Amino acid sequence: MSKDTGCLDLPLPDSPELSPGELARILEAEEPVQIMDVRSPDRASRGSIDLVPPGRYHNIRGSELIQAKEKASTGMDPGIPVAVVCGRGKDSKVVACHLGRLGFDAKSIAGGLAAWMRLTLPRELDPPQGLDRLVQFDRIGKGCLAYLLISEGEAVVVDPPLHFDSLLEVLEESGAKLVGVADTHVHADYVSGAVPLARRFEVPYYLHPSDAVYPYDGTPGAIEFVAVSEGSVIDLGGTGIRVMHTPGHTEGSVTYLVEDRLALTGDFIFVESIGRPDLGGREEEWAGQLWNSMTRAIRNWDDGLAVYPAHYASERERRMGRAVGIPFGTLLRENQILRIQDPEVFLHHILSKKAPFPEAYKKIKAINLGLASPEDGEVDDLEEGRNECALGGV
Repeated sequence: MSKDTGCLDLPLPDSPELSPGELARILEAEEPVQIMDVRSPDRASRGSIDLVPPGRYHNIRGSELIQAKEKASTGMDPGIPVAVVCGRGKDSKVVACHLGRLGFDAKSIAGGLAAWMRLTLPRELDPPQGLDRLVQFDRIGKGCLAYLLISEGEAVVVDPPLHFDSLLEVLEESGAKLVGVADTHVHADYVSGAVPLARRFEVPYYLHPSDAVYPYDGTPGAIEFVAVSEGSVIDLGGTGIRVMHTPGHTEGSVTYLVEDRLALTGDFIFVESIGRPDLGGREEEWAGQLWNSMTRAIRNWDDGLAVYPAHYASERERRMGRAVGIPFGTLLRENQILRIQDPEVFLHHILSKKAPFPEAYKKIKAINLGLASPEDGEVDDLEEGRNECALGGV
C-alpha cells in the first residue's frame, strides 16, 4: 500500500515529471496550469499547492481518479496542463500516467508535496549601505524567508531552513566566507537549519538566551550558541549587524539591523500583520511585550527603513521582484494593527483574533532546541502546510 495516500498499490510507470522548481516558474510566470491533488481531503486540508487561481485546484483521491473513463468525469479543464501531486511523488506518477491516457497533458510533481514544501527560491534584494549583497530565500510553499548578507567577502545567514542547498549554491557562487549564522528566534513552524549550518562551517550560531528555553515547561535547550542581546553587534565585513530585542512573539525574539537602513524582523512584524503572542502559552504577558516592542519600533525607526520579515501569509505581501518586504513608512500606513494607539485596544484585538494552536509546533520547537530528534520522514509531516505564525484577521 502506498504511504502517500493509502490508496494505490500499482507498479510505478515511467511517466513525465515536473520538478518543484519548474512548477514554481510556471506559477510565477502565470502560465496556465491546474493542480490535481490525489491525497485524502483530510491530508490536503493540512497543506496544499495553493498558488493557482480559483477553480484550478482539484482534490480527488487517487483511487477514485484512476477509475475515470473520460476527461469530463475528472472535473478538470481538458485544455489546461495538469500537475499531479501526492505526498512524496509516487501515487502521482500512476495518476499522471492514467490522465495522459485520457488525453490530458499531465505530469507528476517530482518528490510530491514534501519536495514542494522544501523548495527555496533565491531573490536578489537591493542591499543597503554597508552590504555588498542581500539575498532573500523564499520557501513559497510555507511562506518562510531566510537571508544571506554579504559585506567585503564575509557572509552571515539569518533564519535558514533545514534544507539549505540553494543557500549554499549562492554562497559558493559569491565567493564569500560564512562567518556566522543567526536565528531571529527559535522557530516553531519549521525545523531550522541554523545549528547544522553553523556546525558544518564551524562558525558561531547567534541567539537571544531567552529563547534557549522550551517555553512550555522551562526545560533549558541543548544547543550551543553565542548569546546576543539588546545592542549586541555581529561583525560582518565592513559593517555590523546590530541587535534590537523585540520580544512578544517569543521572549527572545530579536530584530537584526544594518546601518539603520535594513531590519530583519523575524516574526515580530510582517508586511500585513504581526507575530502571534500565544504560541508559548502566556498570551497576555507576551502581548504586553509585543505592544512595548511595537511602540518602540514606531517611535525609533525611520520611514525609509527596509523591513524584511521571516514569514508571509499571502501573495499580497509581495512587492517588486516578487520579494517580500516593505519600507517602514509604507508599513505604518498599510498595516492596520500598527495604527492602534491604545494598549487596551491592542490587547483586546490580540485576544479576539486568537487562532487554533498548531500542535506540531511543540515538537518543532523541541527539535530546534535540541530536546528532540525527528524520526525518518517526520520533518516533512511536521512542516506540511503554510506557517501559522501571524496574528490572523488583522
